[in-house]
Amino acid sequence: MTAIEEMTWQDAAGDSTHAWMPSSPCGTKCVDRDNMTVGNVAMATRVVGIAGLFLTFPIANAAVPRVWKDEVQQRYARALLRCCGIDVKVIDNRGDTWPGLRYASPGDGAFIVSGHVGWTDILAIAAVQPVSFVARADMTEWPLLGQLAKRMRVIPIDRAKLKALPGVVRQIADRISAGERIVAFPEGTTWCGRAYGSLRPALFQAAIDTATPVQPIALTYRRANGTLTTLSSFVGDDSMVDSLLRILRSDGIVAEIVLQPIEQPGTDRRDLAARCERAVRGEMELDFADHGVLDSAEARNTPKQPDELVARIA
Repeated sequence: MTAIEEMTWQDAAGDSTHAWMPSSPCGTKCVDRDNMTVGNVAMATRVVGIAGLFLTFPIANAAVPRVWKDEVQQRYARALLRCCGIDVKVIDNRGDTWPGLRYASPGDGAFIVSGHVGWTDILAIAAVQPVSFVARADMTEWPLLGQLAKRMRVIPIDRAKLKALPGVVRQIADRISAGERIVAFPEGTTWCGRAYGSLRPALFQAAIDTATPVQPIALTYRRANGTLTTLSSFVGDDSMVDSLLRILRSDGIVAEIVLQPIEQPGTDRRDLAARCERAVRGEMELDFADHGVLDSAEARNTPKQPDELVARIA
């Protein structure tokens, strides 16, 4: 399983991708080559820690009363991140009236949207408050994360099957109405974190249909000094094994989650997606030129032609 497969899903017949298919120019060339790594002993300790957490989580989750399950799941997500060498920093920009560092009060449905960098996004977002995700249909088959995805009750989406999309939107709407917190990555694919794709509007219809305000998250990975790092990105020809080993070897990564002000749903999903995109990007340092993509909101995923690149550099 490689990250580039996410950008080349084919239709059921396996013939070609459709025009709606999200794509990203990011690849392994975007990934930082960093000297800040841990030794073999520390890496082995992390692997043992991860194995222990995966073995004990089903027991702990089943044993505790329902009222404690959120806290147990949150603690395990944070512990998994620590075993990967990643700390979590949460910043709340929603004002003093919001009840704590969480997406919604217990029992209240919520629709949460974020940019997508890699598989660690799932753990980072769940470390704030347990959630369910809209995720690629084959995620339950992935090593390690597959079992976690099943327990999170992911809503599967196969973007090669456009006819199935309304059903996905209905599932999101039904589960939000039932009081669940649902997270979506509307870019539809991963970007390295130094550039990004447009937030596709389709899934936002669930928020409009249920009159549910949307919680935008600005998610970035940084060093302790605040600079962006792409070590956690899962892009291009990255395999799950390569990505996992790179992260286990890394040191000093901070997943910074900024809870941006709530966006009201309104009646136009394209307008809602555009508003959430502005909120999700926040004050990110972006580098479109090196990624060969247009930096306009209308053509964020469009590859630049060579003459456009030359003109930009000139």
